[in-house]
Amino acid sequence: MLPVTKLSFIYATTSGHTEYVVSVLKEYLQQKSPDLEVTMKRAEQCTEEDLMEPDVLVMGSGSWNTGGVEGQLDVRMYTFVHKTAKGVDLGGKKVGIIALGDDRYFYTCRSGEHIRNFINSHNGKVLGQPLLVVNEPYGQEERIHKWGDKFLSWLEEG
Repeated sequence: MLPVTKLSFIYATTSGHTEYVVSVLKEYLQQKSPDLEVTMKRAEQCTEEDLMEPDVLVMGSGSWNTGGVEGQLDVRMYTFVHKTAKGVDLGGKKVGIIALGDDRYFYTCRSGEHIRNFINSHNGKVLGQPLLVVNEPYGQEERIHKWGDKFLSWLEEG
């Protein structure tokens, strides 16, 4: 039995890749741990309160070149963490990270670093290691599932 009952994914997606990864992971986690209540929420539809509701969060974003050099957050996640939720205190809440990227770029999956900085600067705790998905996520389901297994073990460890 997991020590948590509610998990929420807050993610930003432009091309649909991050949403695909989150949906594959959500389905897998619900199969492996049916008592775990899992929700998916798009960053542009979230408020500060959405960060506080679940026991554990997972934040996900692709890496883009908007607003600066490549390796930036998706613009919707950027707006969420730097405007909508900029004053939030995560109060030690554990947060997992999903970062997507393309190997054509030097700063592949760097969005994960931006999410980590948000978590750390808002009194949160990074849970485990980030799930890094390079290039198209389709066909990488087994890799996503393996990370899901690790994620469940991190949750069990408390």
